[in-house]
Amino acid sequence: MPKLKTRKSAAKRFRRSGSGKLMRRKAFKNHMLEHKSSTRKSRLSKLAEVHERDAENVELMLPYL
Repeated sequence: MPKLKTRKSAAKRFRRSGSGKLMRRKAFKNHMLEHKSSTRKSRLSKLAEVHERDAENVELMLPYL
């Protein structure tokens, strides 16, 4: 069976946690940060779990993750 290609854009965005869950970054922390509270920016800095409905698509994009 031939090797499968990884989607490089997805490889830069997702990673696996220690327990095997798919993790992603949160949105809305790229610009206009001066009017967002430090609490909000701190919350957005943390990783979030990929929703179970999207996880299947991410798995297909990253066959060796």
